[in-house]
Amino acid sequence: MAKDEEEDDVLPDKDAAKGFYAKYEPKEILGRGISSTVRRCIEKETGIEFAAKIIDLGAATEAGDTNPYHMLEATRQEISILRQVMGHPYIIDLQDVFESDAFVFLVFELCPKGELFDYLTSVVTLSEKKTRTIMRQIFEGVEYIHAKNIVHRDLKPENILLDENHNVKITDFGFARQLKGDEKLTDLCGTPGYLAPETLKCNMFEGSPGYSKEVDIWACGVIMFTLLVGCPPFWHRKQMVMLRNIMEGKYSFTSPEWADISEDPKDLIRKCLVVDPAKRITVKEVLKHPFFNQMLFEQNIDGLKRSLSTKSRRMSRINDIALRLSISWCCGNENLLLRKQSRFNARKKFQFAILVIRAMIRIRRLRYTAEPLRVEEAIRDPYRVKVLRKVIDGCAFRVYGHWVKKGEGQNRAALFENTPRTELHALYINNLSR
Repeated sequence: MAKDEEEDDVLPDKDAAKGFYAKYEPKEILGRGISSTVRRCIEKETGIEFAAKIIDLGAATEAGDTNPYHMLEATRQEISILRQVMGHPYIIDLQDVFESDAFVFLVFELCPKGELFDYLTSVVTLSEKKTRTIMRQIFEGVEYIHAKNIVHRDLKPENILLDENHNVKITDFGFARQLKGDEKLTDLCGTPGYLAPETLKCNMFEGSPGYSKEVDIWACGVIMFTLLVGCPPFWHRKQMVMLRNIMEGKYSFTSPEWADISEDPKDLIRKCLVVDPAKRITVKEVLKHPFFNQMLFEQNIDGLKRSLSTKSRRMSRINDIALRLSISWCCGNENLLLRKQSRFNARKKFQFAILVIRAMIRIRRLRYTAEPLRVEEAIRDPYRVKVLRKVIDGCAFRVYGHWVKKGEGQNRAALFENTPRTELHALYINNLSR
């Protein structure tokens, strides 16, 4: 290991936070920020693993802030908000806080599956079913935050962690603010690709009315778009073009990835990415959207399970009938039982019902089913074929995944800019025609 790396890996002075080191044993580094380091740590008394975020207050001076207490105040505000929202199943839990003159130690629950961003990079895109599960959890967490009149302002896949069961945990409340009544915010903060139009207007136009909790709904729409097709809706190599697209709400569902996606998620994204915040869908309306209320096999059958539990009245009646049938069989009433069976065959009825449901699902998805392609067409445009597209994207992310992480959170979109140059494409077509 190089000398610089050894110095960079040295832990903060133990005298600065004796309480933390007395209770926890720090382990390897999980991640780094401009002014913080996240380490896995173990509680000495119980052996339970946690994640410790070690914030270096001196980093504010190094970054050019003449008042290092600004970072301390911002950290204390983040701690206050974390304590208000903790306890929800989809929001990170703050376990402990230790503060010294030079460092602040925040101990969180450990999320072993890491960031949603990294998970998405490994799988490239998510199915509608998986997206539905993750987005429902995110929106439920946002609903809880908004109910306390708090706006997060920096929702993105990097700030959403996954626990051992792949349930989401919303984290990083450094930009979060608690609003007073109908207060509007005007400061510019967040990640460029996830900023709402009203946030940008505050920085571009004087007299802008400001923004509120609606910015989180916009960010959720961007996240959902990204989960389904792997790339964000507004990314562009030139940031000013990207910001203009955001201001105009200019995006499309025309890429090949959207051909296999049904209408419900598209409709929800359209309602989240509305430029006018007054017309944007609310979080309560989101959770009532058809995308989150699927029928057939995806509906909630907990009530049916309870009604057929071994202690229920319905199950007792079924057991009683079964007992009488077995007694009649033993008594020699075979003919009577056979006549009853010929009248109603439960197994055949159930099989027929399954076939009908499967037929209904196929008919419903018929318009989204891709037409069969000839081999020549697949060779000419392989990215149009879903199976080949997944292979191409998977290979690209395996090769360039490390580069994607080094970007500002949006460079993964560059991997989807696979349109061939006109000259090369024409040359390729001419070679095929020979």
